[in-house]
Amino acid sequence: MKARAWVAASFLVIIAACADTGADSASSGPIVKGGDDRTGQYEAVADFWKAAPDHTDRWTWGEVSGMAVDNPNRIIVAVWGDRDEDGVEREGSSNYLLVVDGNGNITENWSQWDSIVNRPHQVYISPYDPERHIWIVERGGRGVPMSVLKFTNDGSQLVMRLFDPNHPTSRAEARANPHPGPYTYGDPAVLAFFPDGTWLLGDGYWNSRIVKYAANGDYMMEWGELGNGPGQFDLVHGLAIDRQHRVYVGDRNNNRIQIFTENGEFIEEWPNVGDPVGIFIDENDGVWVTSGRLNRILKYNTDGVLQYYWGAYGGTMGGFDGGLSRPHQIDVDQNGNVFVASWDGGWLDKFVPKPGADPSKLIGRQLVLPM
Repeated sequence: MKARAWVAASFLVIIAACADTGADSASSGPIVKGGDDRTGQYEAVADFWKAAPDHTDRWTWGEVSGMAVDNPNRIIVAVWGDRDEDGVEREGSSNYLLVVDGNGNITENWSQWDSIVNRPHQVYISPYDPERHIWIVERGGRGVPMSVLKFTNDGSQLVMRLFDPNHPTSRAEARANPHPGPYTYGDPAVLAFFPDGTWLLGDGYWNSRIVKYAANGDYMMEWGELGNGPGQFDLVHGLAIDRQHRVYVGDRNNNRIQIFTENGEFIEEWPNVGDPVGIFIDENDGVWVTSGRLNRILKYNTDGVLQYYWGAYGGTMGGFDGGLSRPHQIDVDQNGNVFVASWDGGWLDKFVPKPGADPSKLIGRQLVLPM
């Protein structure tokens, strides 16, 4: 009798446990099947990027290299002019610096500056600048010098232009001179800003250095040289500053992130980061790295531990909404929408957070340090 009672009691426990499991499953919500999470916690806005008014059946966009968000309805975009289906640039291109609204409609074309831009590489607005000037890193070509340009917010005035008219014209020429002048750029790439108005230039494709300037453009200091050791670079392409004023550098051909003090003293490296073309530190201290080769946006914490990533290769224009093709620069507007320039694809994507999105998997606004 005792044995039978024990068996019966055990059977009742098993039934109860099964019943509890079923109740827990029901309370956790419906099971969602399928999906591939290609855009992560975001939905891509369909048909956001549009043709220019002067694009015909033959002509389309060149490389869309970067953008900066002024506000949710005003995004400044850098484009490498127009191309045909064979990749040939149109003579007299006039689609280099544009402004689009929150729906992707072109509202401004800064064609008045066509004589000093040819390959605008990336676009910036310092978060510490109340006048919100527009900065452009220009890689030069076709008679345009490599330079750093600073415009008024409306694009009506050029307020700073740093360049050396005798800059090198090839990688070999640049690397034959390990000590270029303060404005003798070797295919410059990226910028970052400090609260006191000083700023950094990643210079860049040919030179292998970080240059620090005063707010007025006066040269202050620099660090770096060609190589793969600590404090050496091979294609500087990605620059950001964290809450402790540490400087993060995307060392692209070395597939790593290097971290320095604001005076260029080496702290550490994060190895095995594939093709880090951009670094964006958000208000929550998320370190978001844009990987061109992987077509991903990767999130690290400030200790270098990978937390999350999203993004997928999108092929040519129209592959799928939100598809990436060598993403090149990202920015976030005041409403939490994310903009991604796809350099290879020649388009700009807009991503809107999905309803109920996990906040830890969303890119916050750019980190702004105390003044």
